[in-house]
Amino acid sequence: MQKDKTKILIADDEPDILEFLQYNFNKEGYTTFTATNGVEAVQEAEKHRPDLIILDVMMPELDGMEACRILRKNPSLSHAIILFLTARSEDFSEISGFEAGADDYVTKPIRLRALLARVQSLLNRKRKEEGPSVNEVIERGEIRIFPVKRVVKLGEKAIYLPRKEFELLLFLSSQPERVFTRDEIYNKIWGTEVYVGERTIDVHIRKLRKALGKKYIKTSKGVGYSFSY
Repeated sequence: MQKDKTKILIADDEPDILEFLQYNFNKEGYTTFTATNGVEAVQEAEKHRPDLIILDVMMPELDGMEACRILRKNPSLSHAIILFLTARSEDFSEISGFEAGADDYVTKPIRLRALLARVQSLLNRKRKEEGPSVNEVIERGEIRIFPVKRVVKLGEKAIYLPRKEFELLLFLSSQPERVFTRDEIYNKIWGTEVYVGERTIDVHIRKLRKALGKKYIKTSKGVGYSFSY
């Protein structure tokens, strides 16, 4: 993904942080937009359709968690990567972030080089995943998966999954009945360059089951998960 064609939305209510991040992302060649609260973030995202959204968790009017939930319900933004930026590092905060639909979670104080590398890694993975042909459809019983459109159909019902849940379903359904270990799932969905908490995968599995029904995703206790239909 070329940086000069990559759009990033940065939302933070601290002017110094907003200016600092925008300056450095612009310097790297990205096109940036900014917002100072959650309401503005949603509006700017709908207007510009960015490739990646950086959301501060604690913002006025609408916090980052709720803004993320709203963004994830918008099919036109299903392609967007969402990264939370927060001063809170507790496990429950991280889990809440992933449950809201985030792809990644970075704590303050900001380490610029690490953040830039994290963003580039996420964008590189997105580029590699955008390989299927426009007409490709993966059929698994009642479930049809449209990789390019990022839509899942259960019968005639269209389901728009958050990015990570979609990638997880695509991966598990690639080999039905095969049990993928937790390490295999972590490496495929998040990559070795991104660290996520121990319970992250459980959060996404739970959300995937909620969207599709429990029968499709099976647990092999102590090993991992598989797709069955």
